[in-house]
Amino acid sequence: MPIPRHRSAPSPYVLAVVGTDVHRFDRLVDWLERWHAGRGDVSVVLQYGHSRAPRLPGATPFLGHEELQRAMAEATLVVSHGGPATITEARRTGHLPIVVPRDPAHDEHVDNHQQLFSRRLGAAGLVRLCESEAELFAALDEGLADPSRFLLTADPGRPDPRAEAVARVGQVIDDLVARRVRQRDGGRR
Repeated sequence: MPIPRHRSAPSPYVLAVVGTDVHRFDRLVDWLERWHAGRGDVSVVLQYGHSRAPRLPGATPFLGHEELQRAMAEATLVVSHGGPATITEARRTGHLPIVVPRDPAHDEHVDNHQQLFSRRLGAAGLVRLCESEAELFAALDEGLADPSRFLLTADPGRPDPRAEAVARVGQVIDDLVARRVRQRDGGRR
């Protein structure tokens, strides 16, 4: 059974969140503008942070925590950068987030931790990983055609699904940190 959401948007609506990092994420902004250009029947709310201001009517530089929670609860689909907090919030509100990690090769972050983290979550089925424009377009089109594929289901046998999700994300972070320490130390302990 889907986790209950208070969906008040009358038409399909995509929430895209780039986070608050000082690095620009213009690549994702560009992709979303191009995708939306052919889909006037879909609203896109884009929190673009320090990226360039997009040519989308629902664009805003930042959302407060309560605004973000409400927007996620009402969204048909959630697109996120590879930040653990945003991914966790999207999952907590019942979404399988579509994740586009920032890439340091495009000066979108200081290192590749978002890519490593997002790839691990993608391999575990905890996010829909999109590392190319074509993958993002396909995920968005698939999600609008069948939104249920991007909803998380509740398992009444679990004591607290939010705590379990946080624990799983924490384990992925711990594994990545341990791997980084081993690489730095050349495998020595």
